[in-house]
Amino acid sequence: MSTIELRGVGGKPVSVNTGLFINNEFQPSVGGDVLPVENPATGDLLASVSSAQRVDVDAAVSAAQAAFRGPWKDVLPAKRGELLLQLASLMERDIDDLASLEALDAGILAGESKGLHVPQACETLRYFAGWADKITGQLLHIPQGYAYTRREPIGVCAAIVPWNAPLIITCWKLAPAIAAGNTLIIKTPEAAPLYGQKLAALVREAGFPPGVINIITGEGPVAGQALAEHLGVKKLAFTGSSIAGRQILKASADSNFKKVSLELGGKSPSIVFADADLENALFWTTLGITANNGQVCAAGSRIYVHSSVYEKFLHSFGEKIKQSSPGDPLLPESTKGPIVNKKQMSRIMGYIAHAKESGLRVIGGSENNTSQGYFVPSVAFADVPNDSRLMQEEIFGPVASIAKFETEEEVIGLANNSSYGLSAAIFTSNIHRADRVSAALESGQVTVNCWGLLNANAPFGGVKESGFGRDMGQEALEDWLVTKSVKHNILPA
Repeated sequence: MSTIELRGVGGKPVSVNTGLFINNEFQPSVGGDVLPVENPATGDLLASVSSAQRVDVDAAVSAAQAAFRGPWKDVLPAKRGELLLQLASLMERDIDDLASLEALDAGILAGESKGLHVPQACETLRYFAGWADKITGQLLHIPQGYAYTRREPIGVCAAIVPWNAPLIITCWKLAPAIAAGNTLIIKTPEAAPLYGQKLAALVREAGFPPGVINIITGEGPVAGQALAEHLGVKKLAFTGSSIAGRQILKASADSNFKKVSLELGGKSPSIVFADADLENALFWTTLGITANNGQVCAAGSRIYVHSSVYEKFLHSFGEKIKQSSPGDPLLPESTKGPIVNKKQMSRIMGYIAHAKESGLRVIGGSENNTSQGYFVPSVAFADVPNDSRLMQEEIFGPVASIAKFETEEEVIGLANNSSYGLSAAIFTSNIHRADRVSAALESGQVTVNCWGLLNANAPFGGVKESGFGRDMGQEALEDWLVTKSVKHNILPA
């Protein structure tokens, strides 16, 4: 299979194989199908990689089944942990390559990838490496004698990951799946698959046995659907849109009732109370909608500000979101990268046009000063009604909707008036208020006086239409394990 060479950070060349990684070997799609990969900073063709079809998915499942039934089941838990640790070390060694690839096809700032994405992915690998030999059951007393529980791997599992933070989210799935003793097939995002080609090479170098981790790329309606429907896949973890999540859940019901965990969309509220440290609130709320161009499932896209500080907040917020330097995400001077592709850019611009046509007050924002690529200026709108499309629909772009509130009870109602429930942020100096509001918010995560913190030991996931199941934290292990009860009847002497 062919290897391509791309220009990375500092002009350093980055080489990746373009094949499907199955059974520790790179190979072309059986039918020779390929997937074009675009550079969002220029709109030019960047590369072409193999595109998995159903027959290729079958091959990946067969490799994972053989590994699970064969050598992998005899690998001691501590050894599984060592392999995850080795993978983390290799990722750190090749951090420039991974950051370059995320910049090239996903438009993520290389500095952000090096400073956040790769370190967070490594943290997750190391956290779950520590769990590998600590997965235990319970001893139970029953009238007939005794019983014990075994927490066992599910078997062949699959993960379908999105393009907005591909390396981080892949490791959110890979680390607990492998620590628990499963084998895994990862379908990387068609819009940004190159990091996965590099990761596959590191998986092999780390010493994972063939078939334990298989990494394929392909189109969601083809390769993704094939994994969702496959009778050999016993569990599927998905991060992405609510529409695709519903299709996966339906496919599970129509096939083998495979276990499913879903981390879907968000429309996360940020609440700024009158007693908040305003500079701190401005820093985090600005970051919450501009980080990765707002292409974050937990983006703080709804901002509610107490009326007493509302106009002051609006003025400062508008000034802050103007402060960016769009450009090539490989360059250190760029502080704003492109949107992932033209389709996503057009979708975001459609929401901005709708807001302006609706007469909403524009706060900040600037004209697009780039001549090529898929760049969208950060913008905010004030006095947005809670039933507006901007308040209710996930835009997945650098567009903030801001409204004022008067009372704690009122803002809790506004924040909860959403079909989503992924994350929320509260800004206040009153610890009692922080606890009250945190308890009242319908959200899988709440941050206080900050936004969007991710920690390997703290679970992340949503409620309502943001999905179910958890990534990270001890809770994530439960999504990759089954519990078996063994009961002993003690016979009389």
